[in-house]
Amino acid sequence: MNSKDSDEKLQLRILIAYYTRTGNTEIFAKQIKKMVGGDLFRIEEVNKYPPSYQEVLKVSKVEIDNNIKPPIKSFVENIGQYNVIFVGTPNWYGTMVPPVATFLDAHDLSEKIIIPFATHGGGGEQRCLTDIKQMSSQTTVLEGIVFYGSQAESSRERIVTWLKRLQIFDK
Repeated sequence: MNSKDSDEKLQLRILIAYYTRTGNTEIFAKQIKKMVGGDLFRIEEVNKYPPSYQEVLKVSKVEIDNNIKPPIKSFVENIGQYNVIFVGTPNWYGTMVPPVATFLDAHDLSEKIIIPFATHGGGGEQRCLTDIKQMSSQTTVLEGIVFYGSQAESSRERIVTWLKRLQIFDK
């Protein structure tokens, strides 16, 4: 790596914003933070989803089908200080969870680099990464990654390979 590359890496100001229900997406967010640094921001809905997963699916399906962006508890007030934002979401009904859509819609992410990541319980990627890219049309969106949620603890090498491919991690 030449010194210009080193200088560019030093200028990365990273935010890792994520939504988690079961903790799997949070594990991935924390692994990414351990590798690239930056700040964590947990996206939380104002009105908690029901404890039963089946009930969560019913509520979120209505939100997704009707493009409802539920209120979230807080926003990143100093979003302008970041130039790279990882966005993490579980896959619900083939797309990002509604609170992540709220986060993307509520922040000015123009001139940022967005790096999506998603977790799933068997549904795979579906539209998660594509929908994040579509909502981030004023930004540069890099290659995302999708993880099977229960493999959160054993995915370190996949994360390292992905981050190296993005030239964000070089150790």
